[in-house]
Amino acid sequence: MDWETFEGWGRRIAAWAADYRGTLRERPVRAPLAPGATRAALPARPPETAEAMEDIWADFERIVMPGITHWQHPRFFAYFPANAAPASVLAEWITAALAPQCMLWQTSPAATEMETRMMEWLAEATGLPPAFRGVVQDSASSATLAALLVMRERALGWTGNAQGLAGQPAVRVYCSGEAHSSVERAAWIAGIGRENLVTLPVRGARRGLDAEALERAILRDAAAGLRPAGVVACTGATGTGASDDVAAVCAVAERHGLFVHVDAAWAGSAMICPEFRHLWAGVERADSVVFNPHKWLGAQFDCAAHFLKAPEDLTRTLAIQPEYLRTHGADGVVDYSEWSIPLGRRFRALKLWVLIRAEGLSGLRAMIRDHVRWSAALCARLRAVPGIEIVTEPVLSLFTFRLSGEDADARTLALLQRINDDGRIYLTPTKVDGRQVIRFQAGAVETTAEDVETAFDVITELAREV
Repeated sequence: MDWETFEGWGRRIAAWAADYRGTLRERPVRAPLAPGATRAALPARPPETAEAMEDIWADFERIVMPGITHWQHPRFFAYFPANAAPASVLAEWITAALAPQCMLWQTSPAATEMETRMMEWLAEATGLPPAFRGVVQDSASSATLAALLVMRERALGWTGNAQGLAGQPAVRVYCSGEAHSSVERAAWIAGIGRENLVTLPVRGARRGLDAEALERAILRDAAAGLRPAGVVACTGATGTGASDDVAAVCAVAERHGLFVHVDAAWAGSAMICPEFRHLWAGVERADSVVFNPHKWLGAQFDCAAHFLKAPEDLTRTLAIQPEYLRTHGADGVVDYSEWSIPLGRRFRALKLWVLIRAEGLSGLRAMIRDHVRWSAALCARLRAVPGIEIVTEPVLSLFTFRLSGEDADARTLALLQRINDDGRIYLTPTKVDGRQVIRFQAGAVETTAEDVETAFDVITELAREV
């Protein structure tokens, strides 16, 4: 393809994208496809000769689109959103055209310096103190892995990378049972091991980590010759929005010299609204904080904001500088490849810059406040419906519910299956204290009050059938 052809197809695809996003309500949210259907429609062998873009596009429409679950659908109430506001999409298109490799300052100075400034913007917008410095990671999972690696190295006196973990004391990391599965995966990858990830009970309406149980576990492990290293605290955990008492967790960690990482992957974006910051009160005492602007601010995936109070601990853990990666003659520059696990880095800061300028913090706050308000109203309406039980109260825009009465677990799952097969809305399940529940969260950038009204209609209509 030459660039003249590219321009023509670029115009055509831009028009298609606008039409696609404008007609999403007409499509079922979840792909109504049987497993294997897309693979079966794709040729088993790659083509030897070039094919016309017209044919490729026709096959895209025929093969790919029927198998897409529409994450930008305004009635996507499942998981958490992976938003892509129009301004962010355009910025991502620019990034794709530029195709810079942003691993070092010298490989793209504008990308590095914009990343620094965008993280300052996000820190100010969410009320984080100036002591934190930030880096854009690909996802909260990567930030959590980086935090566990720092915990491990600090606990082992910075010897783990050099000497390996054989013969070292077992490193212990603590979290609640509400913590995201990425914490366990990070423990595997960091060599800490599943058995050394200590899962502790929760208590209270917010289902937060029991700080007294945390202290007992640390003391017990230290007495047994193990090496307590850090705590992963939750703000707005995936299942129910569980939020730890960050101040209490940090107080315990400070007494024992442990590193605290706060996983606010979803809820952190809501902290641009000052009235929601009570959910992570005490966050200024943490060592590391992450949230995903690609979840609730509208930034195109992938884009995770990772803040650190002492980034030198992170670079001490991750940095490696062979001669071919050195920046000569530019003292004081930041090379963000030393702050992340991959060496290669995309120009993610551009979409934050375009998005925040195009929407404004006031516009983003209004969107989040609407979602929270509409979700609370839906919860109140469902509470009044006979046979429906609210299990966990709204945390921001997330709550859980189930059917009551006999065989409630089985009937709740049957209701969920009917809802998702129906296609008008999309919801996902979880368990709360062993009980099967359905999650609802509002977070898509184009969701309206009418879309949430549709959710009520669908849930109650299909619940009567179950």
